[in-house]
Amino acid sequence: MDAADAADAAFDPWSPDFVADPYPAYARLRATGRAHWYGPTRQWLVPHYDDVSALLRDRRLGRTYTHRFSHEEFGREAPDAAHEPFHTLNDHGLLDLEGADHSRIRRLVSKAFTPRTVELLTPTVRELAAGLVGDLVAAGGGDLQAMVAEPLPVAVIAEMLDIPREDEERAMLRPWSAAICGMFELNPSEDTARRAVAASIEFSSYLRQLIARRRSEPGDDLISALIGVAELTEQEMISTCVLLLNAGHEATVNTTVSGWWTLLRHGVRPDPDPEKLSTAVEELLRYDTPLQMFERWVLDDIELGGVVIPRGAEVALLFGSANRDPARFGPTAGELDLGRADNPHITFGAGIHYCLGAPLARLELTTVFAELLRQAPGIRLAAEPERKPGYVIRGFEELLVEV
Repeated sequence: MDAADAADAAFDPWSPDFVADPYPAYARLRATGRAHWYGPTRQWLVPHYDDVSALLRDRRLGRTYTHRFSHEEFGREAPDAAHEPFHTLNDHGLLDLEGADHSRIRRLVSKAFTPRTVELLTPTVRELAAGLVGDLVAAGGGDLQAMVAEPLPVAVIAEMLDIPREDEERAMLRPWSAAICGMFELNPSEDTARRAVAASIEFSSYLRQLIARRRSEPGDDLISALIGVAELTEQEMISTCVLLLNAGHEATVNTTVSGWWTLLRHGVRPDPDPEKLSTAVEELLRYDTPLQMFERWVLDDIELGGVVIPRGAEVALLFGSANRDPARFGPTAGELDLGRADNPHITFGAGIHYCLGAPLARLELTTVFAELLRQAPGIRLAAEPERKPGYVIRGFEELLVEV
């Protein structure tokens, strides 16, 4: 079986069975090659840890190509003009910038989003997590996703941006983010694109209003700090705020829910000791990766396992496969080990696109897991959960629990 046949036989991102458990398919891909052409998405699938890690750092690839080539030069069609609001928002964010623009914006944003910023959020995160878990316990259980996992990171970002509690738009942060993130799935539909465009317009408009307010009345929030970085344009500030919400909350929501589903399914609990709990959270991030795939364009020909991947191609780096690669994590790569000490997972990426919000995501995760262990030690599943259909950002519709 050649690489293309192996991919077609194993990889099926629109199949509910595959989305529920892609890991056996990943094992087949790893066993049959280092690069697999997948026709339905016109991508090269890369399943091995060492290759994924190296290509994340390889400057012959990029999240975009427009810093070096026109669409015509790269052999690609320009995006649909009707989708322009989404692309304007997305293309000015750190995740999809390359070259000098990326270096400049990451350096400037890092001045505002510092480790000290995250440290100062610790009391707020603890208070929010304790309150949300307390409400779940008082109700005798419910949907862990809707009652705890989703509200926490959205509330934290709202606090960072100092979004007034009376603003109606505060309740729209999660729906806006979900609509925008729909565009990151494989071959998104036109209906998905329309929702993403509408959310991009509405969210951007609201952030412009907030920026105008903070210009006249600055505070201690992240928007005021970004305004203080004079070299950032307004669009770059808007895109940065949206990226922090989208990237930050998706990892926290899906790792909280899939993590507890994994724990309950295995009948285990992490040790609440802070250091051991941190180790357990890293293992949950590795074991069932919230972002299964990260795509990059090939800017100059590369060779992988004897296969030449030409300029203009797109590679799909399979994070979920890499994080269970026995070549890096040993014979227990497919097992849950809450005490795994050697755990260089790539859930937050690597290289210049390493997640700027990773420290905040780790703070939120360790805090909410600690609160659930403290307040709901008898937590148990109330029903088998239903998965969302998306593959790239993989999660559940809900997680019903009893406490």
